[in-house]
Amino acid sequence: MNGFLYVVRGGHATELALDDDPHADAELIWVHLSAQNEEAEAWLAGEAGLPDYVVDGLIAVETRPRCTVMPEGALLNLRGRSNDPVAGDLLASVRIFAHQGRVYSVTRRPLSALDTVRETIAKGAIADPGDLIAEFAAAITEELDPVVATLGDELDDCESQIDAPAALDLRRTVNRVRSEAIGYRRFLFPQRAALEKLATLDADWLHEDDRLHLNAAADRAARMAEEVEAIRERAGLMHETLTDLRAELLDQRSLTIAIVAMVFLPLTFLTGLLGMNVEGIPFSHEPWAFAAVVVACLAMGGVIAGYFIRKHWTR
Repeated sequence: MNGFLYVVRGGHATELALDDDPHADAELIWVHLSAQNEEAEAWLAGEAGLPDYVVDGLIAVETRPRCTVMPEGALLNLRGRSNDPVAGDLLASVRIFAHQGRVYSVTRRPLSALDTVRETIAKGAIADPGDLIAEFAAAITEELDPVVATLGDELDDCESQIDAPAALDLRRTVNRVRSEAIGYRRFLFPQRAALEKLATLDADWLHEDDRLHLNAAADRAARMAEEVEAIRERAGLMHETLTDLRAELLDQRSLTIAIVAMVFLPLTFLTGLLGMNVEGIPFSHEPWAFAAVVVACLAMGGVIAGYFIRKHWTR
């Protein structure tokens, strides 16, 4: 089981091992576990003394962003960028249980924002559970913001090339952007709701500045969620446009093939008729007969092609 423990006292943070005495008189005790085994469950239930329903929430396998108010405190699930994305899931969850003076957090996969939060608490910028949760929310949204902006830029590039000859090659990029936008949208909307709910929680360990920071993080998550939704809709429209372009290209090629076949159909009939091995073929013994047939075929082909051009069938 991997993890660490921070103790904040007098504006200074000290990192300890999990089996060290955290001192109950500390202003803030933050315990973080990076584990997905029974040992972590046993530590939370035994050493930490957390109720079973809190432990179940902290070690849950599948979690969506939410905020659950409990008599002992609040259980918050957030999603942020992962250092080790698996199976197409770019986001990893962090489960946080906070109450007066103590915060317990658990991650099952590496979370990029965790390093940022550790750096902030080591500098003495975090003094209470509200500050810690607000820092988690701010670090997560800070990392997701440029990612969402990059998706929008990629889609802008695709839209600028929609009329280019190689537009059909953009389908893979559009599909990837659309897929990633759907994945981010799935968690950004509930994450905003969770942060807003926590900001309105009536708890002594949440100060006014904490609520302001949480509301700011919620607003930023809402803005990213709206941008991701717009990206998803734009990607859908682009996918339909590319599909229409592909269908139009196939129609044009089919028309070209049909015209070529129509031009050569009477020529094939003429040459097939004159090529029969039967007696009575006109001019079969004349030396100029082959040249005459070639000229006749060229003339027929020119007339038929001219007819199609005049009728604008080649457009």
